[in-house]
Amino acid sequence: MNQDFPKELVRIWANAVRLYEEGHRSAESFPIEDELSFLSSIGLNRMDVFDFAEDWVCEGAPDLATFLLIHEQRRDYFIETQKGKTSEDRLDSSTLPAKKEEIMGIRWLPRIIPKARAKLRGELPPDTMFCCGGDRNFFQENDIHPAEFLRIVKRSGNNDGAIVDWVVARKK
Repeated sequence: MNQDFPKELVRIWANAVRLYEEGHRSAESFPIEDELSFLSSIGLNRMDVFDFAEDWVCEGAPDLATFLLIHEQRRDYFIETQKGKTSEDRLDSSTLPAKKEEIMGIRWLPRIIPKARAKLRGELPPDTMFCCGGDRNFFQENDIHPAEFLRIVKRSGNNDGAIVDWVVARKK
């Protein structure tokens, strides 16, 4: 299944978009039970699919390619770093820096770093999405692809300074 995981994600995405368009608007009861075993095998869950389908239908972003690239980063982290073990931890969304906070004059950067780490580790709670509208504004303003940012965060580990330096250099 590893070789075909992108094809499976494309199929799941298309089905999720169709389900959302048909009126399935509750994340908790989003009817993708048949997909959960596969999603779990690559470190994903129901919210990973629901959030992206919902935003695509309602806002036209993120697109399928972005969904695939982001979740390839999550899958890689899950398999390579977590050795296929799901984290029991969850990010407490109330601990995220405020949306208006800045580092080096870059708004949202203090907030998106812990969100990206939580996305990589599979620790986002249902009320927090990586690549939400605010995240997308940050990415657009700084000319960064969301999956690229995840790769930088993964490579930088807990070194916030390396991430900040990379974003600042990218912005110039």
